[in-house]
Amino acid sequence: MRPDRYSRWVDPAPLEVERPRLPWWTLLPRKLLVAASPIILVAVVTTLVAFVVRRVWRYPLFLIGTAILVGLGVRYSWWAPVTLLTALVVLSGLWAWQHPGSFTRTVARQLHSEWRRALVYAWPWRRVMLFTELTKHTGHAQRRVHYPALRRVRADGWRDRVSVTLVHGQCAATYAAHAQELANSFDARSCRVRADRPRRIWLDLIHTDPFATPLTVPTLAEPGAGGDLVRVLIGRTETGRLWVLRLLGRHILVAGVSDAGKSSVMWAVLRALAPWIRAGLVQVFGIDPKGGMDLGRAPELFQTLVCTNGTEAVELLEHVATVTRQRAEALRRQGTRTWTLTSGQPFVLLIIDELADVIAYQRPAQARQCGVAIHPLPGPGPGVCVIGQIQDPRKQVIDCRHLFPIKITMRLDEPEQVDMVLGDGVRERGAAAHEISEDTPGVAWVKLDGRRDQDRARAFHTTDADLDELTAYVAAGHCAAPRPLTGKEAA
Repeated sequence: MRPDRYSRWVDPAPLEVERPRLPWWTLLPRKLLVAASPIILVAVVTTLVAFVVRRVWRYPLFLIGTAILVGLGVRYSWWAPVTLLTALVVLSGLWAWQHPGSFTRTVARQLHSEWRRALVYAWPWRRVMLFTELTKHTGHAQRRVHYPALRRVRADGWRDRVSVTLVHGQCAATYAAHAQELANSFDARSCRVRADRPRRIWLDLIHTDPFATPLTVPTLAEPGAGGDLVRVLIGRTETGRLWVLRLLGRHILVAGVSDAGKSSVMWAVLRALAPWIRAGLVQVFGIDPKGGMDLGRAPELFQTLVCTNGTEAVELLEHVATVTRQRAEALRRQGTRTWTLTSGQPFVLLIIDELADVIAYQRPAQARQCGVAIHPLPGPGPGVCVIGQIQDPRKQVIDCRHLFPIKITMRLDEPEQVDMVLGDGVRERGAAAHEISEDTPGVAWVKLDGRRDQDRARAFHTTDADLDELTAYVAAGHCAAPRPLTGKEAA
């Protein structure tokens, strides 16, 4: 007789579900549990209170406002919250109409921040952290998942600043490696990572570009107006602050491809110094190897303008280098360390357009002479500032970039060039100069030696009409010939 194959006993498959995780104190003996019940009750109440306080701290306007409206409706009737809400809307409208700035800072930005935190970040936060592999796993079979904590969200309109507490074993570079994934997950154009404090970072999620339109140049100052060589206004940063450059005791390197807007920095500096140039307190010298195509648009601003990279350029560099050394020696004998306007010597501003053409792209003998002459220039103290502009930032082209404490990079061709100009690791922290749009000339990333973070800014847009106005303004004050820059002035 054939055995019935269906009559054999088969062990059922084990139930493949995860056992529920209960608090450890639920497994205590009953008597001990009853004895510890007051402590457990206090712990539960404390947890609930902390939960409510955190929610109120994160969403104060929404939660407190809703609680007040609900309380009025329960205590009185439906007309009470409706009346209060209508009055608040009317008063807010009047506030926004009469004082839009303070209303935006106090109310609108807070409401926007709470709304975006709840819907854009808090809701999908754990899923995004898990999918981008920014979590840590511990415990049996790596089942326990540790998530980075979402702390604060501040919506600025064009960006969201998200404060994150890191999991142990993470750093800012961990998130910088996943910046594009985070941007895509939260519907942002880009994401930048800024270190805040130990185990704390900021994620800047960019939504729109605040530099979509050019910045109009400011009005020329009145003749004889005072100036500040420590804070020369040339534009604005993307956070709305003034973009100022320090010329006294500093030198500036501006890098960018053709038509990136390098000249906008130069013209903005000259416009800010116009009253001093007019009075002869600032003398400007220029070298434009391209035949004066850029600096030659306003030659009246320059004490001396050389439009080649030949012998005249070498002589001008050597002349300014000699004056620099003599001034430094005079300051040393006087027992002072920095130049001041009361010394009776004009401040010297040397602008070199296409620095690589002057020190690299010419005959070897002249290139060596220019290199020898330019190396003593970048030194603090003697009232001399050098602004050098380059297109090719490679090391073999310009090897003196470390002598420029202020580095400005505009649109570049390759990602590696960003670190060549600003320093290693700056591009990973968000300074994507190679991604600057061709439609926004003058937009740049600025890095100061000694500061870890970089700034994104845009220089004022100077038109031909603005240059004509600047030239006429400076020329009107040149009734007498300006003092010549000679080596004897520092003796």
